[in-house]
Amino acid sequence: MSSLTTPIVVKLGGSLFDRTDAVIDTIRSSGRPVLIVPGGGRFADRVRRLNLSDTAAHWMAIAAMEQYGWYIVSHSVPATAELAVPLETTVLLPYCALRKSDPLPHSWDITSDTIAAWVAANLGTELVLLKSVDGIYYHRTLLPRVDQPCPCEEVDPALIPFVLEHNVRTTVINGRFDERVTQVLEGVTPHGTVIDTRF
Repeated sequence: MSSLTTPIVVKLGGSLFDRTDAVIDTIRSSGRPVLIVPGGGRFADRVRRLNLSDTAAHWMAIAAMEQYGWYIVSHSVPATAELAVPLETTVLLPYCALRKSDPLPHSWDITSDTIAAWVAANLGTELVLLKSVDGIYYHRTLLPRVDQPCPCEEVDPALIPFVLEHNVRTTVINGRFDERVTQVLEGVTPHGTVIDTRF
């Protein structure tokens, strides 16, 4: 199976809310089967400000992901609540799947980054994180690759240990550059950071 036909999980960060339409067009143009995991973005930020218990905040933040998910649906992207390998560009509404198995700790160390990684691990796919940053930085230097846990602010604290433990090859790129999104969906390593022990 070529990279152009291999299904992949793509987390569409909430910081790209203003580029939702453009990013979806780029994903569709690739022709690759993509399961989009929505970030929480502005919806989850409101939950953070409420100073709730960890459990309440956890489920409300996941519900916030679904709000962005429905916004993506409004751009004519079909939705699914099932963990299944996509046949086309589809957006996952993750609340029910996560409530069913409750697989992750209830903590702000777990955000949509690690939730997307959990989805990719379950489906046996690679993961792409689309953000508004170029990748993962260490001392202001962009790291082209990461093969061990390291402190950073660009992804949630649980993400790197999770993907390394579960062997989920993960690429972090800036979704504000359409050509980078196209490259990663074509199997080309773009400007960004690859998290993987297998280099």
